[in-house]
Amino acid sequence: MRGSHLFQPNRALGYVSNHVPPNVRYIDQRRESIVITCVGRSFHVYGCNSLRLIRAGRIHQENITALAADGFLTYAAAGNVIYGWRSSVELRKVYRGHTAPVHLLLPFAKHLISIDESSLLKVWVVATAGLYLEIPFAKDEFAISAIVHPASYKNKILLGSGQGGLQLWNLKSSKLVHKFESFDSKVLQLVQAPAIDVIAIGLHNGRIVLLNIKYDEKVLEVHQDWGPVTGISFRTDGYSVMASGSSNGQIVFWDLEEKTIVSTLNAHDDSVTGLEFLPNEPLLISSSPDNSLKMWIFDLPDGGGRLLRYREGHAASPTCVRYHGASGRNILSSGEDASLRIFSTASETLNCSLGKASYNRKASKKNKKKTEDPFRMPAISYFTSETTRDKEWDSIAALHHGLVQVTTWSFDKRRMGELSLVPEQFQNKSRTDFSVTATCLCLSHCGNFVTIGYSSGHVERFNIQSGAHRATYGTPKAHNEHVRGLASDNLNQMIVSGAGDGLLKFWRFKEAYATIVKTPIDTMKLGEPITLLRTHRESAMICAALDDFSVLLVDMDTRVVVRRFEGHRGMVTDVCFSPDSRWLVTAAQDCTIKVWDIPSAYLIDHFRVAQMCTSLSMSPTGDFLATAHVDYRGINLWANKSLFSHVTLRGLKPDSEAPLLDLPTTVGEETEGSWMKETAEDAEIEDLEDELEKINLDYRSPPQLSSELITMSDLAASRWQNLLNLDIIKKRNRPRQAPQKPKSAPFFLPTVAGLDFEFDLSRTDAATADEQRLLQGSDGSHIIESKQLDHLTDFGKLLKAALVTEDYDKAVLHLMKLGPTMIDYEIRHLTPFDGGNGSLSVMGAFMRMIIGMFNARREFELAQSYLSVFLKQHGRTVVENEQLSELLPEIDRAQAEGWSVLEDKLLYGLGVVSNLRNYSA
Repeated sequence: MRGSHLFQPNRALGYVSNHVPPNVRYIDQRRESIVITCVGRSFHVYGCNSLRLIRAGRIHQENITALAADGFLTYAAAGNVIYGWRSSVELRKVYRGHTAPVHLLLPFAKHLISIDESSLLKVWVVATAGLYLEIPFAKDEFAISAIVHPASYKNKILLGSGQGGLQLWNLKSSKLVHKFESFDSKVLQLVQAPAIDVIAIGLHNGRIVLLNIKYDEKVLEVHQDWGPVTGISFRTDGYSVMASGSSNGQIVFWDLEEKTIVSTLNAHDDSVTGLEFLPNEPLLISSSPDNSLKMWIFDLPDGGGRLLRYREGHAASPTCVRYHGASGRNILSSGEDASLRIFSTASETLNCSLGKASYNRKASKKNKKKTEDPFRMPAISYFTSETTRDKEWDSIAALHHGLVQVTTWSFDKRRMGELSLVPEQFQNKSRTDFSVTATCLCLSHCGNFVTIGYSSGHVERFNIQSGAHRATYGTPKAHNEHVRGLASDNLNQMIVSGAGDGLLKFWRFKEAYATIVKTPIDTMKLGEPITLLRTHRESAMICAALDDFSVLLVDMDTRVVVRRFEGHRGMVTDVCFSPDSRWLVTAAQDCTIKVWDIPSAYLIDHFRVAQMCTSLSMSPTGDFLATAHVDYRGINLWANKSLFSHVTLRGLKPDSEAPLLDLPTTVGEETEGSWMKETAEDAEIEDLEDELEKINLDYRSPPQLSSELITMSDLAASRWQNLLNLDIIKKRNRPRQAPQKPKSAPFFLPTVAGLDFEFDLSRTDAATADEQRLLQGSDGSHIIESKQLDHLTDFGKLLKAALVTEDYDKAVLHLMKLGPTMIDYEIRHLTPFDGGNGSLSVMGAFMRMIIGMFNARREFELAQSYLSVFLKQHGRTVVENEQLSELLPEIDRAQAEGWSVLEDKLLYGLGVVSNLRNYSA
């Protein structure tokens, strides 16, 4: 089935980590440690120097259950299969054979150890992906829950079980070396201590035991009071400190010498699943299923740690997403974790958190209890923002589940505001109905006022700067049912309210010298309860979604229904307009997203997703659609294909079946399983390559595709571009100190040019033979012929030979091999005057060579450069000599013909670009 006409999955924002422990290792080439975290079916690689996302792995068919890495490959277990990745995107090895999901991985020299949930241990040969050893364990007697390779123990691994037992195995002989006494609690962690023979054992009951496995003796035993031990790590920078993580997000630091607690960190809101000190550095990496990765540095005077860097997203599904600002680079998002966050579409390093909603922010910061924060407010269900007064005061207003209070937030200061907007009749001192909640709100375009609707039918307006109450709409209240939506115009002339009674009321924004707007200007009966209201202020259009799953468009100026869209089979959850108000994008509980064309009133696109879309927002620039979905912590971006390619739109039947699309991934646009198809085709590709090698097809592009075109040279620009400025460059690069004369050999001994003093022994025989021929002459006599006394350079000899053959290709090729200095030297010495060793005939041959290059229309810019240098050096000689000056008109004609072709092409291209620019404007 086809996909969406308009939208294409682009990428997902806000994924950092989950319950799978991360992997930390040092990369020599990067000179930094990297952290590999799991984000569902893919993994992320972060650099520890700045905790910046380096790359994202490919998408697996199932969720990743274990991660490991060695010096060459990154191993990811997805279901029953283990994949070995090089540079996170190049699949090198696939290990198949497990019948149950793999939950433990351990690189072991040239082998890989994997353990599945049935407690089957397999040892793989990394290079061949073949099975080396297989050891089954009875799950009811020894269910493997942890594994470690003790340092200096050759061919041996230590296994921990869910029953509390430990076993030391020799993998080479496949024998049990030693069975340790049971700890009567599930072994969760096995970590090698800095001391040889000592292993740290973390148990489910909170005990941490340092065991000397050589003598089977306990070195140290401590107990943490915050639940199971979910992580253990040791400092290796000279401090005898051990860190342990717990299931409630606490990290405890133990002084191993004093056997006391040094300090604690309330690091995460969920269990600490990853804990790793960087080698020889006071830095600690921690991760958690709360979708966060944090780096702590220990530089405080008391030895405690502080947060240095972090990457985090929503710990629960987002409830509302909105673009903020006209640039389309910032997305505001509220989540079920009561937090409000900013996600940047340009760089993930610009993401930040505005904090979590709290009744008392100062008390929440001081709260160091290990229980839930008592001041935490319920999750934000909906919010609205404006950019007009970002710098002056709070520019975001938010609703909370089940609360009558409306909180304000500052985008500029990146924090929650001080105001809590509650009407006087709903304040505790005068409140009689405690079931009233705030249900909807809207900010005025000027950023000064926020209008709030309540479940009791009241509509109130506040000043968002001071929190003062400014107006009440309706007497005694605006509606008799829940107020479901509010909207205002650009000029603060009108407020529109919609409620569950199916009435859409239009109110004056304010009454002169009155705080109560008693009666509405107009009232529309829509026939069905209103679900929500959304507005596009620039076009004065209001979208009203009804409980019968239909969507209406109302003109705010004429106050009539101008469009009605029907096609959803579930309650509409959110609606947004495109920036130019041409499209209306709707999402509903039937898991579909539909795009309606407002001028034609047609459905032009729709698609279905696996999980219901709860909120959506289109970029102010129109390039992306941002969506939030149930049970997904990230924000999904869909690219608008109509901005990047031609899209033909046609009307669709509203009741037709929508195609199912996969949600975007952190990797970007990618077809699921595409890399698996590539691996399946590897064998065919190799066979095809072998056949091509047998055929030995050697295709070379011709030097010129057509004689009607101008062909530029493929030489580097440094070879010819600075020929005219060579004197200036030499003067500028002249050494400050006089160059020392190198050691020289006697004139009759040939030497090799270079920094080292070496004799050229290869030319000895040839030189001797040349001398004998010069002395004897061509007829064997000792008389030297005059033609052998020619002092032309190699280039001059090629030009002189070309006078007879009229083939100047060899001379051009010789000149192209030279550097700028030698080219200048060769052209300078073409003249017989001023110390030159050339002749007028050779100069004429050079000019004919340039004419030939122009006529062939090849190496066009080289010919221009060579001609410029020639005329600069020998221009007067050419003008004074009649034979040479006769060639100038021919050079001018050839050059003009070549330039006219090039000029026509350039002007044509400039005209096309100018036309397209005017058309797009």
